[in-house]
Amino acid sequence: MVETMASFDSFLELDIRIGTVLSAERAQTRKSTYRMRIDFGEEIGIKLSCGAYTNYAPETLVGRQVVGIVNFAPRRMGVEVSEVLVLGVEAPGGEGTIFLTAEQSVANGAKIF
Repeated sequence: MVETMASFDSFLELDIRIGTVLSAERAQTRKSTYRMRIDFGEEIGIKLSCGAYTNYAPETLVGRQVVGIVNFAPRRMGVEVSEVLVLGVEAPGGEGTIFLTAEQSVANGAKIF
């Protein structure tokens, strides 16, 4: 049950874009996380995202398109800084994250609406 309802205007404040993962490697954090460099196109540029994406092998992330919120304030994770929140859902059995993505390949920086 949803206790509070977000307004449509709140949703419109989020800048949600498609980007392509350029690199993925283990991050320097206490928990098992990856640091990904993601290309969000000419307008946004390349951003870093850190998160618990460890059910993927790093090499399988490179070239994958992901959906991310690009206008959140950067978040410090140990010595790492995450600039983008990559969206996903919990994998069955709680075994990691499944990324949200576009049905077809689209231009980096394409806006989600």
